[in-house]
Amino acid sequence: MSNLRLTLATLCLVLFAASPSRALEVKVALLRVDRSMPPPISRLDVAPADLGIAGATLGNDDNRTTGAFTGMDYKLTTRAVPSAEAAAALDALKASGIGLIAVISDGETLKQLADRAGPDVLILNAGARDDALRDAECRANVLHVSPSRSMLTDGVVQFLMWKKWSRLLLIHGSHPEDKLLAESYRRSAAKFGAKIVEEREFVDTGGARRTDTGHVQVQRQIPVFTQNAREHDVTVAADETDVFAAYLPYHSWDPRPVVGSAGLMPLSWHPAHESWGATQFQRRFEKLAGRSMREEDYQAWLAMRVIGEAVTRSGKADPKSIRGYALSTDFDLAAFKGQKLTFRAWNGQMRQPILLGDGRITVSVSPQDGYLHQFSPLDTLGIDAPETSCHAFGG
Repeated sequence: MSNLRLTLATLCLVLFAASPSRALEVKVALLRVDRSMPPPISRLDVAPADLGIAGATLGNDDNRTTGAFTGMDYKLTTRAVPSAEAAAALDALKASGIGLIAVISDGETLKQLADRAGPDVLILNAGARDDALRDAECRANVLHVSPSRSMLTDGVVQFLMWKKWSRLLLIHGSHPEDKLLAESYRRSAAKFGAKIVEEREFVDTGGARRTDTGHVQVQRQIPVFTQNAREHDVTVAADETDVFAAYLPYHSWDPRPVVGSAGLMPLSWHPAHESWGATQFQRRFEKLAGRSMREEDYQAWLAMRVIGEAVTRSGKADPKSIRGYALSTDFDLAAFKGQKLTFRAWNGQMRQPILLGDGRITVSVSPQDGYLHQFSPLDTLGIDAPETSCHAFGG
């Protein structure tokens, strides 16, 4: 019997020692493309140096934990570059043999990178929210783990209709991103039966808006700017460029709730979210990064976990196989949002609930109760199959 124990122990040691050499190496990368932007209104919103990178690191660590038991070894490379260096950074990642790349960037940069990457690279969009990228300008080599603008605005308007706050005052900024967001709110309002009673545009005159003088100027503008508005239940702010929305609560002429880019905001992740096992997840991230998890971190984590789940279940690590498995009905991912996340086969968008938070707590989660769909209530958020103009996925 003792000889048998010795033989089994020796066999285990041999297998353990041999496993690293037999491991399937999975090379992944995170590429963060930083735009030149003015500082945020609040110093609390200054982006950390490891934004997104920390989330990808946690996701890769999770993959490596599973990989230790399945013979997979995940190697993560991270790059943070300015826009002018994005193409060169992508080329360098490709040259090093990496074909699975999560990207945090604006929409135009993402399109350029996807076209440059070609069909042998799978890009996971962990940043850009442009609906066009999920619609007429979709790319076959891009899967979207970041929610689209329409998913976010649909999540907000569903909540407002559930509360029976159907009369909306829409205030949008003057930058192109603000106008795209405003258009998304218009579509969401029409989709769910809300009424935009009035629209106003807050024009960004530039200058010293991030100085103490600039703060005071905007604060003084808001009461006059919002005066004499038509009767409304809620003020909806469309301000992706962070110019005025933060000043709307408590400064607007009428005492109305603010939603959108300030007040109650639609988010892919909220640092106070605690349901469905999220508390333990938040603590693991805080231990790793020494700060709270932001949306970009969560989306980068999602990108890594999509790769990890697809590799584990399919046993393959090439971009084509990962894409095919992720888009199949066999794929799903647990992600601390109360239900498994899957991809829409018609445009590569990940289905996911939208958290509605006020900066301190998660107030609600969309889709709201009562919003039904023939396939999944999650498909009430964003572009549904009958509405798609995306043809790169065979639709």
